[in-house]
Amino acid sequence: MPESQLEQTVLRKAAWRLLPLMCACYVAAFLDRVNVGFAKLSMASDLGLSTTAYATGAGIFFIGYFFFEVPSNLLMERVGARMWIARIMITWGLISAGMMFVTGEWAFYVLRFLLGAAEAGFFPGMILYNTYWFPRAHRARTVSIFMTAAVFSFVVGGPLSGWLLDHPQLGLRNWQWLFLVEGVPSVVLGFVVLLLLPNGPRDAKWLKPEEKEWLTGVLDAERAAQEKKKHFTLRMALSDWKVLVLGAIYFLNVVGG
Repeated sequence: MPESQLEQTVLRKAAWRLLPLMCACYVAAFLDRVNVGFAKLSMASDLGLSTTAYATGAGIFFIGYFFFEVPSNLLMERVGARMWIARIMITWGLISAGMMFVTGEWAFYVLRFLLGAAEAGFFPGMILYNTYWFPRAHRARTVSIFMTAAVFSFVVGGPLSGWLLDHPQLGLRNWQWLFLVEGVPSVVLGFVVLLLLPNGPRDAKWLKPEEKEWLTGVLDAERAAQEKKKHFTLRMALSDWKVLVLGAIYFLNVVGG
């Protein structure tokens, strides 16, 4: 099989096997991140939370998220993507569902912080995982496909959250029902990841030996070439004007969002 045809076959297999599950996980992540906004009216009223307290709790999520992103990726490199991503999803799903037990201001703050810490490694972990499978020339496409899941989550999450708030069950308040139901998919998908997501090409049963050899060879060659370049430190990253400009763009994008 010519290399161009082999490349096309291998990357198509990887995309169809991995991207749908990765996107489903990202949809679940965004549901659990933003449902606190939908729950606000009834939750704040039931618990007697002021607007300031509620907004503080919503923002505390990103403190945990900020501090645990990099350590999470370092741990993923050590323990393996399958186990670590599954751990992230199951943990954040349980914490998100646990929001139904909030009884006051400080419990709200603590659980929001823990939710941010639990979810922190998911997005950077998925971007890192992308490098385990797709050569450099193909990564922009696969990352962009993965990131469309965040937009799709708003399309699904808004109507779903509204419907859940209008139809509480089990004697729960509507915001409790919302947190419970929307936390469950993350836990379920965590176990799906544990069963189906390979750590890398060498663990993929759906790749033929020659396909594994080609893909690992290409990726190993790219990593070797990267390692020969000058070591890029954190200080260098934070003083690089391109990094700073991209950071400012993303900051403003998130503020607008």
